[in-house]
Parts: sequence; C-alpha cells; structure tokens
Amino acid sequence: MANLRDISRRMTSIKNTSQVTRTMEMISTARIRKALDLAEEAYPYKEAITRMLANVVLSDPTIKHPLLTKHEEIDTVLYIVIASDRGLAGGFNIVPQRLVEHEAAELKSKGINVEIITCGRRPTEYFTSRKLTPNMSFVDLSSEPNMDETMRIASYLMSGYSEGRIDRAELLYWHAKSRVEQEFVREQILPISDEALMMPNVPRKRDALTEVERSATKTEFRFEPSAGEVLESLLPAYVRTVIFHALLDSAAAEHGARRRAMRSATDSADEVLGQLSRTYNRVRQGSITTELTEIIGGASALEDFN
Repeated sequence: MANLRDISRRMTSIKNTSQVTRTMEMISTARIRKALDLAEEAYPYKEAITRMLANVVLSDPTIKHPLLTKHEEIDTVLYIVIASDRGLAGGFNIVPQRLVEHEAAELKSKGINVEIITCGRRPTEYFTSRKLTPNMSFVDLSSEPNMDETMRIASYLMSGYSEGRIDRAELLYWHAKSRVEQEFVREQILPISDEALMMPNVPRKRDALTEVERSATKTEFRFEPSAGEVLESLLPAYVRTVIFHALLDSAAAEHGARRRAMRSATDSADEVLGQLSRTYNRVRQGSITTELTEIIGGASALEDFN
C-alpha cells in the first residue's frame, strides 16, 4: 500500500489539475454565449439566401450553371474539415478526423483522389502526421473565423469544381444546438443537392417544403435581366455564406464541447480525490494504530523489565 507521502503528493497533483479544468470550464462558459449569438445572427442570412437560390433554380428548370451540374464521374473528392486549434474538447476533433481518414483510405483504394482543407491546428497536424497533407490549412482562427478565411476556401472550391478538378465537396463540422448539446454535421456543399434546395432550413430544421410551398416558390418572383444572370451572382454568395456559417457554428460548438469535457474532467477529479481522501485516512489511521501498538508494547516491556 502506498505511504502517506505518496498519497498526499497525488492528491495535490489532482487538485491542481482540477483547478485548471474548472478554470477552462468557466472560460468556455463565458465565451459560448457570444459565439452562439454570432452563429444565430448569421443563420437568417443563410436561410434567406438558400430560399432565394431555390426560387431562382425552381423558376426555370432549364437553367444551367457549373456549380449546379453534377459530374458523371467522381475522380476527386474534397473534404473541408472544420475543427479547433486546441484539444481538451472530447471528441470534437477526433470524430471528423477519423471519419475523413477512414473514407480517404477507402476512396484511394478505388482510385479516387482526396483533397482536404483543414480549419484548425488539430486537424492540420493530424492529417499531416498521417501523410494526408492538407491542400489548404487555417490555424489560430477556430474561435474567431473571418471572411478572409471564408473567401479563400470558397474561391478554391468554386474554381476547382468549375474547372473539373473537384467532383464533390463536403463540409464536416459540429453544429451548436445549444450551450450543452452539439450535433455532428456532414453537408455536401458542391454540387448543390436537390435536398438543399428543397430544405432551405438545414441543418437547424429538417422538414422539406410542402407541395403548396414549392408551388408558391415557383411563382412569387420575376427576375431581371434574367434568372440565369441572377444565379451567376447568387451562387458564389451562397457558397461563401454556407462556409462562413459553418465556421461560426463550429466555433460555438467548440466552446460547448470544451465546457462539457472540462466539467466531466472536474467531476472525475473530484471523485478520485474523494477516493484518495478515504485511502489517506485509512492509511493514516492504520499508521496511528501501529504507533500506538508499538508504544503500548514498549511500555509493557519496560514494566516487565522493572
């Protein structure tokens, strides 16, 4: 059994760790409200531009655009992985990283190329160490994404898809449903799917448009000079909006995930401290009992000697 000094040192170490995790929990709690507000403020714009895109596309089924055209053969798949710069957030980084790594191996075995864009230091280091070097990477921006990051990702994505270098692109990130709950989202951004046009409220709302709503959508608007020219400006704005909202949403989810992970770590530390405290008291009691026994035995020996 460990001695009192060893137990005391371990208790001190766990107390120090508990103070760190409790402080990190408090920091994430203070930051999550602002991050959630930013994501929620950006969401109506994403919803509006998605609805407008649906209106334009549904107004004229003959409209053609490179970003709406599905490639018959899939030769290259692009993954945009949005995670964090720091760890200690539970499975926040692990889930998208392992999913992409697994799928990349499967696609490569079929002769399909894989490109990766990472947002966050953790996924960048993860894929680089596994010889899946990202084509683009952004670090130190996970908690405060900006439009420059968004523009660069969108430009690379749209030019690659229009030129045929990329055949499918997917966003992988965590959606902040609330302060305490996060949901993993996998969203195909290009080609723009029929589901995205029929369900303008994803990922927060999952219900498709009814037939009545769809009919109303087709007849509400007239476009000047033409629906095709409106679409030419609208599609790039849509892609940028979807990416930027995903970055904001992920930032809010990161604080929520870290808050939950740090709360769990603090609770675990308190539980271990309780167990060690009982062990410490038991060892201390045994040590005192042993000392008393030795004292009584020594006193008895002196009496017999006298």
